[in-house]
Amino acid sequence: MWPAVAWAILLTIFLAGGAGGLIAAAAGIALIATVFAAVYHAEVVAHRTGEPFGTLVLALAVTIIEVALIVSVMISAPVEKAGLARDTVFAAVMIVMNGIVGLCLLWGGVRHHEQGFQLQGASAALAVLAALTTLTMVVPNVVATSAGPMFSTPQLIFAGIVSLVLYVSFVFVQTVRHRDYFLPLEADEDAHAPTPSNRTAAVSLALLLVALVAVVGLAKALTPTVEAGIDWVGVPKAVVGIVIAAVVLLPELLAALRAAQANRLQTSLNLALGSILAAIGLTIPAVALVSIVLGQPLALGLDDKDQVLLTLTLIVSVITLGTGRTTVLQGIVHLVIFAVFLFFAAVP
Repeated sequence: MWPAVAWAILLTIFLAGGAGGLIAAAAGIALIATVFAAVYHAEVVAHRTGEPFGTLVLALAVTIIEVALIVSVMISAPVEKAGLARDTVFAAVMIVMNGIVGLCLLWGGVRHHEQGFQLQGASAALAVLAALTTLTMVVPNVVATSAGPMFSTPQLIFAGIVSLVLYVSFVFVQTVRHRDYFLPLEADEDAHAPTPSNRTAAVSLALLLVALVAVVGLAKALTPTVEAGIDWVGVPKAVVGIVIAAVVLLPELLAALRAAQANRLQTSLNLALGSILAAIGLTIPAVALVSIVLGQPLALGLDDKDQVLLTLTLIVSVITLGTGRTTVLQGIVHLVIFAVFLFFAAVP
């Protein structure tokens, strides 16, 4: 029902020429409700396909929608939004690795005291994450040949290819070569529930895509309202990237928290780590292609403050996920880093 309501509101916004007043409020409510619908259908698909394919479906779907949203905003304001892709991807890294992972570890630790996961799978994902983030958001500051933290065209092409190669390699290892590294340690509690039929899973997959597209459409329609609110509050423009990343990653946050609550931390980590790797590995090549084809500026290098936060996040993540067991303490540490990120984004 909610995806249908979301599409009806999108049609109303299109006919009215914008979202204002009551329409914006209704769009916000429909946005949140449609996210819950997306999570439900994603879990149906995940239950039918099994791990780790189920979590991969949601990660890929959400990332494709994120890319579409970033590209559409970039095209509408190419100069002003030159750093939007960087801000959104970096915000996604901080939201996933500190916000979502922190909440899952804290919530799971509170309910189950200690939780376990596959160390090999987490280590593989962190290795790819460290390479992706460094090569795409730190290296531009070192090898920049033009004004600002930007790659030259050959460098941008190479960065896009490298990002895609790293992500595809990870997906191959996750789903084919070493699939056992990403399977839950214990039997899945949902295994006792009847497996959905192929028809039910196909319907849920279709409705998942419909819901995610509606989420993006509503988020794009509400972007002017969000930007106006950001200007009114007086916080930096980079906060727009945080808002986009937060909206796009909300389905994964809810699904990961539900898995942690059910003592399935491996599923939570599959969702979190898989989504951020997809967010970087697919977003960078896509925005690089758009930048080259349309001749639009694309700033990828992080400033000094964000580089420090990124380094801290990677170091803490390696320590946190380096033992195969987690408690509430690791969750608190990650959430504190996330709070620092949000504070300095609003008060630079």
